[in-house]
Amino acid sequence: MSEKKLLSCVNPATGERFDQIPATNPEAIPLILDELRHNFNTWSRKSVRERVWALNQFKIYLIDHADEIAAVLNRNAGKTMQDGLIEVFITVDNLSRIIRHSQDWLGQERVSPGLYFFKRYYQTQVPYGTVAVIGPWNYPFVQVMTPILAALAAGNTVVLKPSEITPAVGQMIDDLFAHFPDLHPYFRVVHGGPDVGAALVAAEPDLIFLTGSVGTAQKIAAACSEHLIPLITELGGKDPMIVLEDANIAEAARWGVWGANYNSGQVCMSVERVYVVEAVYDQFVEAAVAAVKQFKFGYSLAKDSPYDSGPLTCTQQLDIVKAHVADALAGGARALCGARHDGLFYEPTILVDVNPSMKVMREETFGPVMPIIKVRDEEEAIRLANDSEYGLCAYVWSSNLRRAERIAHRLEAGTVVVNDAMAHYAVSALPFGGVKKSGSGRIHGRQEVLQFTQSKGIAIGPPPLPFDIATVFRRPGQYENLVRVMKLVFGNGRQKTEVIFPPRSEPAVQPRPAFNPRINGLARGAAVAATAAAALAIFAAARKK
Repeated sequence: MSEKKLLSCVNPATGERFDQIPATNPEAIPLILDELRHNFNTWSRKSVRERVWALNQFKIYLIDHADEIAAVLNRNAGKTMQDGLIEVFITVDNLSRIIRHSQDWLGQERVSPGLYFFKRYYQTQVPYGTVAVIGPWNYPFVQVMTPILAALAAGNTVVLKPSEITPAVGQMIDDLFAHFPDLHPYFRVVHGGPDVGAALVAAEPDLIFLTGSVGTAQKIAAACSEHLIPLITELGGKDPMIVLEDANIAEAARWGVWGANYNSGQVCMSVERVYVVEAVYDQFVEAAVAAVKQFKFGYSLAKDSPYDSGPLTCTQQLDIVKAHVADALAGGARALCGARHDGLFYEPTILVDVNPSMKVMREETFGPVMPIIKVRDEEEAIRLANDSEYGLCAYVWSSNLRRAERIAHRLEAGTVVVNDAMAHYAVSALPFGGVKKSGSGRIHGRQEVLQFTQSKGIAIGPPPLPFDIATVFRRPGQYENLVRVMKLVFGNGRQKTEVIFPPRSEPAVQPRPAFNPRINGLARGAAVAATAAAALAIFAAARKK
């Protein structure tokens, strides 16, 4: 019998190996999914009220145990205790919104019956089945709890594969659910690396939600395509910040630096590229260097840590940051500060004399690096900001809010923030997600829950009635009547008038349809008589809708 593989729990700030988590045997994953599929029949049949009641009990437990959760994030991800608590806070905020609104979001919605006056139509949302959530290491709690809780609220069962880089957080999530017999049968965790992820996809879950890199998404998408498994992605970003000549330069520099260095820059919405109009370029660069000197990196177990941020989470990310900075320096860029590291603590770095072709301007750095480019004007800033395969977030600084908002609409990003950095993710009502290679999913708001469902249409009524206009139009010989209804309901003023006051010229004689004259006359009469009423009813229903 082969030895069971263990995942080491490492504190990236100290290098301490404080625990080991057994990896899941890939061969066991199909059995785990079979269990969840079986339990789906029970969970999905519960009312939304019953499901959110269970989730509300879970929310209360999260609040009571926030300190313990933050401590695990502090130890396994190197975050400050406060940053760990922020992950819990946002999770609880978002879950509270799901609990309040899920009954409305998932309820039946009446739709207009069109020509079918004697039938009732509505749409409802049905869960996919068993959802696989594949999580990241930079925000290993909030970025997995958000889709897990939304998918559960929608009626799905869920299997989580947390990052193997932060296995203690994944085990903690498993332990949290284990306290709730009303939830635990519908949720499982599988631990491991790429082999476990591949086995999970091969087991054909009904939907996959991935938070990760573009490279990982491409591999999973290729595997999903073999079985037509739907895939929702929340991927990376190369988020630009534009600083215009009328911006508050001191504040733009302060919060731009914060946005570039928070969580050591390991945030998909970090400020990763800065474009400054030449009139204020020198002033901004000077202010940014001064702001970096105020930003404190370090590690503490204390709840009230004196540090703004901690280390990079893993050596793999350190290697990427070092490679991007080295490439820029080799290409003629200058580092005004930073560009050094001690272990996984990488100093905040400001780069100037960079050009748009460098890796640090094209690829996601995911580290505490702020490259700055001088631009002629607003138009060049917009063009360069949009010159990216990513489109997650963007930032605009200007004292003219109308101007900034106009620019925001021109930027190719899922979210744009004016005069601040990262001031949007914590807003639980605002959809968050990207365009282009930054992903297809949305978290927060009603889309977060509805993306874990499929719309189902229901039509209810008696058998077709002979005088129902929709029944009339099933018979041959109704071409002209159908034209009249189309013009009256959907046409412009002239077209509507043509129906009410038809042209005086006599139409060409048409051959009579070859079917019973009595039925034909009844059909024609019913169609003509019902045309106006049908049009008005459809129009009224559409307006009401």
